[in-house]
Amino acid sequence: MTDATPLNVLFLCTHNSARSILAEALLNHLGQGKFKAYSAGSSPRDNQTPNPMAIATLEKAGISTDGLSSKSWDVFAAPNSPHMDLVITVCDNAAGEVCPYWPGQPATAHWGYADPSEGTGTDSEKFEAFTQTLFQIKRRLEIFTSLPLTRLNKMTLENTARELAKK
Repeated sequence: MTDATPLNVLFLCTHNSARSILAEALLNHLGQGKFKAYSAGSSPRDNQTPNPMAIATLEKAGISTDGLSSKSWDVFAAPNSPHMDLVITVCDNAAGEVCPYWPGQPATAHWGYADPSEGTGTDSEKFEAFTQTLFQIKRRLEIFTSLPLTRLNKMTLENTARELAKK
């Protein structure tokens, strides 16, 4: 990785509507040009869109939601898709699924988070669940984005991303 070439990171979840969307927007916000984040789902529903509470949570945190959309991970397995350096699953369902072949065999890691969209209660309680998930993702990504470039080769990248799963 050079200073001019951002590290491409793909966040995967089942529907690509909440956790992976939060992670994509947050890494693009924190990455300061060192990273380019994407997100996708293993089986997004027909006409799936990002969860409105995910969008509201990002907007309240001052994080851009421009360009966020729900899409299948097949989009990133196509020959003309961006080359991924790191693929991170953010939900337990996607972690156990057979992933498509990723060109270039990127580093992989799993960072499990509870699904905030599955919560019940008042809108305020549901919004709090999204806020907590955003905070949990942010904690890992702040450590990740502060790493020196020498820690971002494939083997070190994979080991570091997997170690962050324990935090």
